[in-house]
Amino acid sequence: MHLVIQGAALAEADLRQIEQLAQARQIERLGPAACRLIGARQRPGIAEICERARLDFALVPANRRLADMGLLAIDMDSTLITIECIDEIADLAGVKAEVSAITAAAMAGKLDYAQSLRRRVGLLRGLDEDALARVYDERLRLSPGAETLLAAVKRAGVKTLLVSGGFSFFTERLKTRLGLDYSISNALGIEHGRLTGQVVGDIVDAEAKAAKLRAVRDELGIAKERIIAVGDGANDLKMMAEAGVSIAYHAKAVARGKADYALDYVGLDGVLNLFG
Repeated sequence: MHLVIQGAALAEADLRQIEQLAQARQIERLGPAACRLIGARQRPGIAEICERARLDFALVPANRRLADMGLLAIDMDSTLITIECIDEIADLAGVKAEVSAITAAAMAGKLDYAQSLRRRVGLLRGLDEDALARVYDERLRLSPGAETLLAAVKRAGVKTLLVSGGFSFFTERLKTRLGLDYSISNALGIEHGRLTGQVVGDIVDAEAKAAKLRAVRDELGIAKERIIAVGDGANDLKMMAEAGVSIAYHAKAVARGKADYALDYVGLDGVLNLFG
């Protein structure tokens, strides 16, 4: 096994202490603040050092390669992008505090997702549809390292699936802009240029995300072991359970505790360091 250490900064003293604890044979530098400890062991004390130094750490198989994977499934809000789109739409409607509180509870697994979405969308009723374009143009930003990650998986021949309990207005634009292969999301009701306060069709919840992943997996004819899933909240857990490698990205505790790996301090390009 190899131990991957990465963060915004990596002090030499911390690295040497981790190297000694892990009994690693060799240190392979991956970047200014990232390295792979070859032949390492998971030992008591490593987690505590990394937490104090604000470092992400992961014990990964030595023979795992990105080129061996077949599909990357990634959540949109607060994962591929830095915002929760519905919260920013709500800000333009003057109800951000109320909507954000419901969003936070749903992502922490304290509320049923479908019910929480209906409640939040209901608060947007009557908002001019131009607010969606304003959020996309003025507030939506890719998470750090997103483009680097996507470029690398494309070079490796890995297909991409954008899964979202958010809205197709945003997923379809991102799909086109980033050259993603598949997507699934919710559709907002719009009549006469204003939001109706309703979701059109079935709601994309945790099970729908997982079902879409399975459908794409079967279409591509790949095994579970060749799937990477990245998410941040409770409604990503079923999707992440369908993957051979699950990664919680700057995630809520409920997701971090169930994922194979957690990235709390680095950008999405940190996913690449988990593979040879």
